[in-house]
Amino acid sequence: MTTFVDRVELHIAAGNGGHGCASVHREKFKPLGGPDGGNGGRGGDITLVVDQSVTTLLDYHHSPHRKATNGKPGEGGHRSGKDGQDLVLPVPDGTVVLDKEGNVLADLVGQGTSYVAAQGGRGGLGNAALASARRKAPGFALLGEPGQTGDIVLELKTVADVALVGYPSAGKSSLISVLSAAKPKIADYPFTTLVPNLGVVTAGATVYTIADVPGLIPGASQGKGLGLEFLRHVERCSVLVHVLDTATLESERDPLSDLDVIEAELREYGAGLENRPRLVVLNKIDIPDGKDLAEMVRPDLEERGYRVFEVSAVAHTGLKELSYALAELVAGARAAKPKEEATRIVIRPKAVDDTGFTVVREEDGLYRVRGEKPERWVRQTDFNNDEAVGYLADRLERLGVEAELTKAGARAGDGVAIGPEENAVVFDWEPTVASGAEMLGRRGEDHRFEAPRPAAQRRRDKQAERDEAEQEFDEFKPF
Repeated sequence: MTTFVDRVELHIAAGNGGHGCASVHREKFKPLGGPDGGNGGRGGDITLVVDQSVTTLLDYHHSPHRKATNGKPGEGGHRSGKDGQDLVLPVPDGTVVLDKEGNVLADLVGQGTSYVAAQGGRGGLGNAALASARRKAPGFALLGEPGQTGDIVLELKTVADVALVGYPSAGKSSLISVLSAAKPKIADYPFTTLVPNLGVVTAGATVYTIADVPGLIPGASQGKGLGLEFLRHVERCSVLVHVLDTATLESERDPLSDLDVIEAELREYGAGLENRPRLVVLNKIDIPDGKDLAEMVRPDLEERGYRVFEVSAVAHTGLKELSYALAELVAGARAAKPKEEATRIVIRPKAVDDTGFTVVREEDGLYRVRGEKPERWVRQTDFNNDEAVGYLADRLERLGVEAELTKAGARAGDGVAIGPEENAVVFDWEPTVASGAEMLGRRGEDHRFEAPRPAAQRRRDKQAERDEAEQEFDEFKPF
């Protein structure tokens, strides 16, 4: 038996970008072959796409961890790395994508509608792409960016025109089975229906879908019974149909009290359900007691303003009138909807004085730099290569980071952090006095790093201590 799942939490990770390659062309009789390192491949995206053949989120309930493939690193000979393969996840029509806080990220309605849930990291540039008139043979390449990771929540909300609501065993499943070709489970005990059932009804020139929502009980809006599990499936329906049981065996229940309870739960749930057009169906009039009770409560229901239909799903009585009345309401609801307009492309140019980054002095005296470009450049920098770090310093200087640090009061030796606290790069700031090819020595080195730098010196001291400890271990380890 297939289990129906309409809410899951997904843990997604897009592919990482491949690293660029630092390579120099070497061939006999071509001593100045030049840099030929290729770029890294792009990491794969994770995309959600509506597929009409998918009706449940069961696959993601069993396998909530999804990851796209990484991009391949670049190679010498100007060979770029292969892009990672995008991961396409099919979801049912009507799936809502939310973040962990419950904010709606996307509402996927309609075949083929897609949403990129996690974007793959871009590949790093190889040294061939980094070469310039001043830096003819870079001894470094840029690293690939990590892909986006995170947790999202998928919620399925049934897309239908009409929703049948009512107490358990009111006859909703029987009604949808005779109005459409749907074959829901039908039995003589409560909560027979545990999943929403969809059917297609044709009434004249109007074709509409009808949903059998599992039975509601008092307290459903607070999660009692099936409660919130299926109230969300009513949200998208344009018309509500109260299916009232006129032959209930419970002495404390009657059609009017059942209607009041369900209406109260719909109001409590909200989402505009109290304003939807609705009508009332008095079901099971094929039973003598049911017919008598229907005739008794009908005047009261009409006095409240409801259109009332007496039907019998078993005897197929009153179904044609009901189907055409629903078609009329559906047609009116469709006509009242605003016409969909083509999505407009909105261009929002940056302000003239927008530098694209900010510099803030924190309470502990640390200067923090935040911005898309500085943070991306830091992620792409190989800090084991002095020339790569020098290239980063040149880029930050050209962007205006050093000028902003000076305005903020930073001095040589002050701590500067680039990026958020959880993965920031912290270094001792040394203003750039000169830059360009004249500052470069051997490939992979930068003369600017020969000046005294407290943070760099501390790293060298720690590395020297580790090397010394390893050497002592090698000398005294037994053969």
